Amino acid sequence: MSIEQGKRVLRIEAQAILDLVQRLDERFTQAVELMYRCTGKVVVTGMGKSGLICKKIAATLSSTGTPALFLHSAEGIHGDLGMLSRGDVMIAVSNSGETEEIIKLLPMIKRLNVQLISLTGNVKSTLAKNSDVVIDVSVKEEACSLGLAPTASTTASLAMGDALAIALLEKRGFKEEDFAAFHPGGTLGRRLLLKVQDVMHTGKEIPRVLEETSMQDLIMEITSKKLGMTTVVDSSGRLRGVITDGDLRRLMEKHPADLLKMQAGEAMTPHPKVIEKTALAAQAVQRMEAHSITSLVVADSAGLVEGIVHLHDLLKIGVV
Repeated sequence: MSIEQGKRVLRIEAQAILDLVQRLDERFTQAVELMYRCTGKVVVTGMGKSGLICKKIAATLSSTGTPALFLHSAEGIHGDLGMLSRGDVMIAVSNSGETEEIIKLLPMIKRLNVQLISLTGNVKSTLAKNSDVVIDVSVKEEACSLGLAPTASTTASLAMGDALAIALLEKRGFKEEDFAAFHPGGTLGRRLLLKVQDVMHTGKEIPRVLEETSMQDLIMEITSKKLGMTTVVDSSGRLRGVITDGDLRRLMEKHPADLLKMQAGEAMTPHPKVIEKTALAAQAVQRMEAHSITSLVVADSAGLVEGIVHLHDLLKIGVV
């Protein structure tokens, strides 16, 4: 019974979002344009469950390049309206469009000449009539079996808020590095801020042999540097190839009698995958996954080896 109720709720809420797609029109574009041209901040207001949705909308806008604040509508009529100023844009979320606390804010919003975008389920409401742009987020039914608790309606408002934020992000040309600047902490920050040069092994930690290096010395180099591989370079330090633990095992199977007679240049894999030191560490992970390898050589445009980045190091610092 519980599973069937869960499925019913999810179907209703999913349909509520799909219905929004059909109603999206030039008013959505107008709302994005208002926020894009805003010289101040975007203030998002609502009450109750809608207020919680407003907090999320404001947070999403702020993290994607649009300064935004949440204003609790009840607190607004008791002094917090002071956070609103000329040049701002307000987004008001109310399913009925008649939320008393929001309606009481309207005179001050007009007095400050703040442009108002409403997300409402009633396009003929007082809020809608006093808005510069009205976005219809009405739903056919709430998922609550009593038809009382805001469920599908708050989901629709949340989804529309995300749609506005992402459309605005695209219009601003907001890039990955911009996003990183607003998310310096945690795993997300590490994925977006850390560069290969921040995590790569350098100097004496780099396993490195010449093409004429004997197999015995090559194995010692791999063993001592503990990265499971070594670079093979020419006399100028330019990358010629790599040899991994896996390469040695395969060579042992194919040439058991001749392996120790070989030189590095004969055993190496030429033209290995490389990455530049200024690339994001997350890009290094993607490249390793794409080619099923656990390490990448860091080389400059001339082919000079500058470091080694290993998957285990990226795992330890939480980039993966």
